[in-house]
Amino acid sequence: MHSANLSSDKREPNMTDTPEYAPPEVWVWEKDDSPNWRYRNINRPVAGATHEKKLPRGKHPLQLYSLATPNGVKVTIMLEELLAAGHGGADYDAWLIRIGEGDQFGSGFVGVNPNSKIPALMDYGEQTPQRVFESGAILLYLADKFGAFLPKNRGKRTEALNWLFWQMGSTPYLGGGFGHFYAYAPVKIKYAIDRFSMEVKRQLDVLDRQLAGNQFIAGDEYTIADMAIWPWYGNGMLNGASYNDPRKFLQTHDYKNLTRWTKEIGERPAVKRGRMVNRTSGRPEEQLHERHDAGDFETKTQDKIGARG
Repeated sequence: MHSANLSSDKREPNMTDTPEYAPPEVWVWEKDDSPNWRYRNINRPVAGATHEKKLPRGKHPLQLYSLATPNGVKVTIMLEELLAAGHGGADYDAWLIRIGEGDQFGSGFVGVNPNSKIPALMDYGEQTPQRVFESGAILLYLADKFGAFLPKNRGKRTEALNWLFWQMGSTPYLGGGFGHFYAYAPVKIKYAIDRFSMEVKRQLDVLDRQLAGNQFIAGDEYTIADMAIWPWYGNGMLNGASYNDPRKFLQTHDYKNLTRWTKEIGERPAVKRGRMVNRTSGRPEEQLHERHDAGDFETKTQDKIGARG
């Protein structure tokens, strides 16, 4: 019995699908020897601007600088929901930030978000113009500013914030973990894919169990928690919009309550519009590169622009 345990303890994990690597005592960035993957050209171990570039400014107090990634879509859904609910002060200009081309490292963008991540918001409607960065912070800022999509009751508000911050804390395992190693990494590493697949399925189960007795994530009210979670776990995972469509691999159809919620949220008109803003992939009729007016959805999608030549 004792020898069997020793034998078991000595077994090495199965990592034969990747070469052995011994980390050096001090890590040094070897720029020209970086792995060849999707975002190789914009990854770097330092912050700050790489070039001078002013941000454009439109006619509305709210100026959004973004791209229709899940984090970007959270905010455009919120803005479209506010407008649909009659909050005219939520009208906005949405400017496209092409992260693959390094727009987020321009001096103007870094001035709004020193972390160089989309989305970033400027509110010129305040006496002192206010910058807001981090998608969760933007959702909370807008909810407080307009008194919408966040319950007034302390207990219900806290429950919504519980789930908002759950998303902010959990999703790095989904995106930077599972998404990277399953879809983007230049080599498939079984250990990494297994590790993050297990965690993503656990997170999906967390949501599925929460939705078993609730119409929306935080209870019976549609809140910024739904807007934060849907682009990642609903549209990204359950609809297969992210990471080369992992639905079969993760068997996402098993999550019945999450499937129901995903469909219901996706059918909201404001959600459909929010998904289009700053979108640069997919069907041309669903891409609105910039949004400056409500009429842009009818006249300035890529299919309309292409038809005009």
